Amino acid sequence: MNKAPLSLLVVLVTAMTAGPLLGYGVAAAGPAVIEQIGITPGQLGSLASVAFVTAALTSSWLGRLADRISVRAQLVVVHLSSLAALVLAAAAQNYWMLLVASVLAGPPLAICNPTTNGILIRDVPPAQRSGWLGIKQSGVQVAQLFSGLFFPAMTLWLGWRGAALGAAGVVVLFWIQSLVTVRAVGATEPVGRGRRGSGASEPLPGTVWFLAGFALLTGFGMQATNVYLPTFAVQSLGYPLMVGGLAAAVTGTVGVVFRVFWGRQMRAGRRATTVFLIISAGAVGSGLVLLAADLWAVHVLLWFGAVLLGACTLGANVVVNATIMQVVAKGSVGTATGITSMGMYIGFASGPMAMGVLRDATGDFRAGWIMVAAVYAIGGLLALALRRREPGEL
Repeated sequence: MNKAPLSLLVVLVTAMTAGPLLGYGVAAAGPAVIEQIGITPGQLGSLASVAFVTAALTSSWLGRLADRISVRAQLVVVHLSSLAALVLAAAAQNYWMLLVASVLAGPPLAICNPTTNGILIRDVPPAQRSGWLGIKQSGVQVAQLFSGLFFPAMTLWLGWRGAALGAAGVVVLFWIQSLVTVRAVGATEPVGRGRRGSGASEPLPGTVWFLAGFALLTGFGMQATNVYLPTFAVQSLGYPLMVGGLAAAVTGTVGVVFRVFWGRQMRAGRRATTVFLIISAGAVGSGLVLLAADLWAVHVLLWFGAVLLGACTLGANVVVNATIMQVVAKGSVGTATGITSMGMYIGFASGPMAMGVLRDATGDFRAGWIMVAAVYAIGGLLALALRRREPGEL
């Protein structure tokens, strides 16, 4: 097989970027959204939770669908749903309209991993695949980096509505480029069709459920932190809005680099459970560092915690997806990815909701940071259990 063109890699990255834009945008401009729309910090967290609940409820179905429908149709789901969510959020006059926009943001989150994993397994040669996996997963952090810089600046200039409409325009550009590219390279058929011996009917290995559990736990802590990091920086440490958004951008920037790094570690043959344990240890550290920043108002610890979050937690999904490609038949990659994505999005949904409830109940983020560190520690224990179940393999 010839090398896949770089334009296809751009499609993979932008498909991963489009889905999370609303969630990251609401988080990055959180204090302004609270003020301009008239919602509470707890309601801010519930917006992310609703998007992730929708993603969790649709992940398994959309994962199976991704094994059967064309790539073009999948890209319509990704970009049209994201576009609709951003436009409705721009028009929102109250919390309930933002809530509906968050529901619309769920399907692109649910299908982006099955879609991009399917393209990887079908249209990208094995020699390129591992490296591209880390890069395409970094599309989520591209969204975080972009949102951390774009939304606060645009909100200060044009208000929340102008920022959301500007992001919608970016999604339109992503969509056009993706359709042109898949037509040019012929990446149109689903991976489960037209492939002899694809293994579409083979049962999924039990390892998939361990991976879903790890994705749930790391997803819980990741989004509890991502959603509230800018608001924590503003409300607890006294930073202005632009600096709060910059903290999210730092996490996203570090996450881009380390998602590629962890992808290369998997390509080099590092055991998945070893990487999971390293990620869990660093993630526990990020929660404890942010707790220390809150307790003693040491501002530099905010940045240390943001870097640790980006370097460790944001790499978990790269390792999960790389492991899926090792243990699952090609024709079932979308189905397996849908299951692990369901676990991840259950975590994504419950993390911000729990953090928001604790923040509203206690008046600060300290109990939330303790909760985040504890959940990451449980993820490390699950990685140990998987290592024991698959000795010498994972």
